Amino acid sequence: MASGNVYGRLSIFALVSLLLAFPFLVGQSSYFMGLAVMTAIYATAAMSLNLLTGFGGQISVGHGGFLMLGSYTVAILSVKVGLPIWVNLPCAGLMTAFISLVIGLPAVRLRGHFLAVATLGFGLSVPLIALNWQSLTEGYSGLLVSRPELLSSDLQFYYVIICVTLVITWLLVNIANSRLGRAFRAIKDSEVAAASNGISVARYKTLLFIISSFFTGVAGGLYAYWIEYVSPGDFTIMTSLLLLAMIVVGGLGSIWGSIIGAILFTLIPHFADTYVGVTNLIVGLAVVLIILLRPAGLSSLGTVLTGTKSSTFGKP
Repeated sequence: MASGNVYGRLSIFALVSLLLAFPFLVGQSSYFMGLAVMTAIYATAAMSLNLLTGFGGQISVGHGGFLMLGSYTVAILSVKVGLPIWVNLPCAGLMTAFISLVIGLPAVRLRGHFLAVATLGFGLSVPLIALNWQSLTEGYSGLLVSRPELLSSDLQFYYVIICVTLVITWLLVNIANSRLGRAFRAIKDSEVAAASNGISVARYKTLLFIISSFFTGVAGGLYAYWIEYVSPGDFTIMTSLLLLAMIVVGGLGSIWGSIIGAILFTLIPHFADTYVGVTNLIVGLAVVLIILLRPAGLSSLGTVLTGTKSSTFGKP
């Protein structure tokens, strides 16, 4: 157990050190920093989805919609209201949390593929609303977003995004290890057994949706500031499916798995997009192979190689 803790701490230290030094390792290249930032944003969304699906057993096929909602919230508050970043990012999370509450109240009565279909409808509707509500979103034209003057350079904002990602990761790990996280796992294992032990299934499932969507909305807000532009085509239903692929391949119920999946499926499209259809082929093939050969995901390889018990950073 002690060796597992040491391995986990060393892995975290190595990852954080790499992230902090990365801009200087690549000569402060905006392209490579952009890849790292998009990986961090997708990792945040994937970890949030994994809390919902991997830890709580609730399948969502609409998390791309929460990313878009967060990005548009930041864009509208920044452009049309003129609020600062330290207000906009929490508001992005709160807006997505509120919408998830509205969706979650009726959706918590659903299970399995019925819940997946309900969230699929949400994921499909958000881009259409953004496209047609032109008085608010500018439709096809989208919205230009300006970064704060003190954080206008890519290098400065890179560290903002990395710091926010690290804080969210720490929060999600603590939630997963808390009494709340144990209640989520109990609901995943058996809703009937959880209810018989005094857990309010409907309340905890709604809370699970709210927490997951809050952090996803913040990730969407960070995206808006990094790209400095949002449009209805930024997060389609394919984004939601890609997030699901990230947590399946990386490992359900694993924070490390979410990060591994985000790294893989953020980098693969960038290097395979020159070949039409190859990205979707690779993603689909990876999901099928993982389900057949390593159902616990790539994160489970760490426990095999080290011979240690898994943890929340691995598997609960």
